[in-house]
Amino acid sequence: MDDFVRTKLVEWGLSEWVEKFKDEQIDAESLYELDDREIDNLITKAGPRVKFKKRLKLLKFHFLVMDDFVRNTLLEWRLSDWVEKFKDEQINAESLYYLDDREIDILIPKAGPRVIFKNNLKLLKGKQEHAEAAGLVQEEQNSNQEPIVFFQREQEHEEAADVGQVLPSTSSKGKRKSDLQAESLKCFPAAKRRCDSDTRILSEVKGIMKQIKDHINDKEELGAFIKNKISDLEINKRELVGVFGRSGAGKSSLINVIIDEKNLLPTGSISACTSVVIKVEANTRSLKYEAEIEFIKEEEWHDELWSLKTYKKGDDDYRDMVKKLSALYGDEWKDKSPENLIEPKYFKNIPEFLASKRKSLNCDTAQELSQKLRIYTKGGPKQEDGYKAQQWFWPLVKSVTVRVPHNELLQHVTLVDLPGNGDRNKSRNEMWKQIVVDCSTVWIVAEITRAASEVEAWEILKSAHGLIGNGGQCQQIHFICTKSDPADDRVAHNKEAKEEVMNEFQELSEQFSDKGFKVFTVSADEFLKRKRVKEDDNEIPKLQDFLQNLNDCHSETINYVNGAYGILSLIEGARCSKAGVGKADDVCKVLEKNLREQLDQVKRAVDEAIKDFEHCLTEGVKNSKTSEEKLKFFLDRDQEPSFFKTLQAVVRKDGIHQTKKGEHINLNTMLASCLTDSIDEKFRKTFPNNVKGGSFNGVISRFSLDTKSLIQKYQDVKLQLIFLQTEEDKIKAKLNKIILKGKKIIYNSLTETIEKNMKKCYEDARKISGTDALKKMRKTIETHVSLNRNMYEDAKKTMMKKMNILMTIICKELEETMDHSIKHSLKASTLSESLPDVSGDLETVQQHYNEVKHSQEVEMTSQ
Repeated sequence: MDDFVRTKLVEWGLSEWVEKFKDEQIDAESLYELDDREIDNLITKAGPRVKFKKRLKLLKFHFLVMDDFVRNTLLEWRLSDWVEKFKDEQINAESLYYLDDREIDILIPKAGPRVIFKNNLKLLKGKQEHAEAAGLVQEEQNSNQEPIVFFQREQEHEEAADVGQVLPSTSSKGKRKSDLQAESLKCFPAAKRRCDSDTRILSEVKGIMKQIKDHINDKEELGAFIKNKISDLEINKRELVGVFGRSGAGKSSLINVIIDEKNLLPTGSISACTSVVIKVEANTRSLKYEAEIEFIKEEEWHDELWSLKTYKKGDDDYRDMVKKLSALYGDEWKDKSPENLIEPKYFKNIPEFLASKRKSLNCDTAQELSQKLRIYTKGGPKQEDGYKAQQWFWPLVKSVTVRVPHNELLQHVTLVDLPGNGDRNKSRNEMWKQIVVDCSTVWIVAEITRAASEVEAWEILKSAHGLIGNGGQCQQIHFICTKSDPADDRVAHNKEAKEEVMNEFQELSEQFSDKGFKVFTVSADEFLKRKRVKEDDNEIPKLQDFLQNLNDCHSETINYVNGAYGILSLIEGARCSKAGVGKADDVCKVLEKNLREQLDQVKRAVDEAIKDFEHCLTEGVKNSKTSEEKLKFFLDRDQEPSFFKTLQAVVRKDGIHQTKKGEHINLNTMLASCLTDSIDEKFRKTFPNNVKGGSFNGVISRFSLDTKSLIQKYQDVKLQLIFLQTEEDKIKAKLNKIILKGKKIIYNSLTETIEKNMKKCYEDARKISGTDALKKMRKTIETHVSLNRNMYEDAKKTMMKKMNILMTIICKELEETMDHSIKHSLKASTLSESLPDVSGDLETVQQHYNEVKHSQEVEMTSQ
C-alpha cells in the first residue's frame, strides 16, 4: 500500500480502515477508480463509508495538477507509464531533486524503469550543480554604479535551478543584450531589488521546510497531517498573456522584441502568417532553446481530408484546405484519395504524428530553433523569404510550446501567439477557447495607421468578450499599435491613435471595464536597431515593465512564508505547550462556534447570489425573442452574394465561423445572448476577475474565526492559534482559485447547452444542397429554434445546477479544512512526543514573515 492512500485515510479520520485497504492492495491509482460496490465491500460500516465516499468525491473534483517540468522530464526519459503515479504523489520540480532511494523505490517498484530513473536523475542533478557553478554572478557597474542583474534564480525556486547571469558590460566585446533593455530594467529597480530579496527569503524558507519534512514521523496522525501541510505550501504561479491580431499585424515580431530574442519566433510576409498556437515560456530545465510540438490526431486529419469533398471550389474553406494540402503534399494530393493521403510515407519525417507523440526540438541558439520551427508554424507558399522546404507540417500541428533559457520576463509568464478562431479542426478550436478563457491579460495588436478601424482586432474583442470577461479571468486588455516608426509628427500621431482607439473602446464599455484597458504605441524595428528613444515615443519598455510586474514573486513569497510560519508555530506549540492542554477544549468550542457562524454567513451570501441569478435567468428566458431577432437579422443577409457560402461554413463548423474579412460569427452565443445579457452585470459583481475584489460580495475575504482576539485571551495556545490564522489565509486563497475556475465553467455552460441543442440542426442543415438550398437551410435553422425553445430553460437549469455544486464545494472545503485544522492543532499536544525542536527555525521564519508582511503593507499604502 502506498503512503498516499494511508495518509488520505488518516487525514479523513478513517485510520481504522488502513489495514483493510493495505490487504486489498489499494494504491493511489486504484483509489480513484473505486466504485460504490467495491467501497461497500471495503468499508462495511455505514458511517465511515458515507464519510469516505464524500471525501473521495471531493478529491476527484480537485483536479490535482502535476507541474510541466516533472511530466516532461518523465516523458523525455521514456518513463511515461509513471506520470500518473508521480502526479498522485504530488511530485513537483523542487521535490523531484530531493527524492531519496527509499522514496524512488516506492514510486517505481519495477527494477528496470527504476534504474533508468535513478541514472537520469543523477545526471540531472549533475547538470544542476554545473549550472550553479557557471552562474556565479560577476558584478559590473552601470553608469549609476549599480549592478544591473539580468537574470537570477535560486536553486530552491519554484520550478528548477537555472543559470544566474548579469547583463554584460557596455563594451563591444562579449555584448549580448541591448542597452535599451538595460535602460528599461532601470525603470523598476525597487521592484527588482525586492524580487531578489524575496527569492533569497523563499529559497531559505523552502530549505528549512524541506529539512523539517524529512524529520517528521508520518506514521503518527499528527505527523502525517503536518507533512501534508508542508507539501501544500508549494505554489506554481503562471500568468497567461494572449496575443491577438490579424495576419501581418506583427504579433511574432512584437513578442521577439519584448523578450529581447529577435530571432526566436519565425516572422515573414502576410502570406506566411503564424498558423498555429505558439506558447512562449521560460526554460527552467536547461540552457537550450527548446520547442515541443503537439500534433492533431491522425483521425482528425483523416476527417479533414474527407471534408474537402463537401466544399465547393471558391469557398473560403475550400481554399484553406487546398492551402493545407499543397503545403503538406505539394501537387500530389490532387489525384489521390483521402485513404492514399494518410499513408505512412507522407509522414516519414514526422513519425511522432502517426505515433500520437510530441516532437521535441533542442537548439543552442534562438535563430537555429526559429529555422527549424518555420515548417511547423508558418502557412505560406513553398518558397517564402528565401526559405525552401519539401514539406510544411503546420497543417498537422495543434500547438507549439517554445522554451527560452535565462529570460527573466518569462519566469512566471507564458506569452501565447494566437491565430484566429473558427478552425474546422475541433481540438485546435477547443484549445483556442481554453487559452482565451485562461488569459489574465489580452494584447490586441494592430498597425497604428488603421488601429481604430481594424475590423479583425475589434471583432476579436466583440466576439470573445464572454470568454475574456465573465467566462474567463482577464483583468487587463492592452491595445498595442505597432509600426509607430520615427517621423516628424510622431508624438501627435501616437496621441491621435490612442484617442481614436479609446473612443472605439467606449462602445464596448458595457462588456469591459475602462480601468483595465490601456493603449500602447510601439515600433519593433526601431527597438531592434538599438536606438535610444523616449519611452512615450516607443512604449516597448513599458510592456516589459508590465511583464516584470506580472512575474513579481512577492505574493508567492508571502503565501509560502506565511504558511511555513503557521506550520512551525503548530509544531512548536504542540511540542512545548503542555500548559495549554487544559484550555484546548474551551478554545475548540469557541472556534467551532465561530466556524458555524461564519459558514452560515457564507451559505447565505452564496444562496442569495444563486436566487438572484435564477431571477435574472428567468427574465432572460422570457426575453428569448431578442436572441431570435438577432438570428433573424443574421439570416436576413441572404440577399448578399456570398452569404450562401458563409452560411454553409457556419453550419459545417457547428455555428462558428470567421470570414476572410475578419468577421466572427457564432450562432450559439447569439442565441444564448438573452441569458448571458440578463446576468452579465450581476455576474461581474459576484465573480470579479480580480480575486482581490472578493467573490460573493466579499464574504470569502471576510471569513474569520476571530483568532486574533483569541490569542490575547488564550496565551497558552498562542502558537496553535497562529497556525489557524495562517490556515484561514490559505483556505481563502484556495477558495478564490476554485471559484475562479468554477465561475468560468458556470458562465460558459449557458452557451454550451445551446450549442449541444443546436448540433442536430447544424447536421441537418449541412446535408442540404441543390435548388433553393439557402432557403431550405434558413428554414431548417428557424424551425429548429422555434420548436426547441425549451433549450433556454435547459441552459438556465444547467447553470443553476453548477452554481449549487460550487456552493457545496465552497462550504465543504471551508468546513472540512478548518474543522480538521482546529482538531489537529488543539489536540496535538498529546501526540507531540516525536516532533522535532523547531524553535530556531521558527524564529528565523518569523523574522522573514515580519519582513515580507512589512513590505506588503508598504506596497499597499503606496497604491
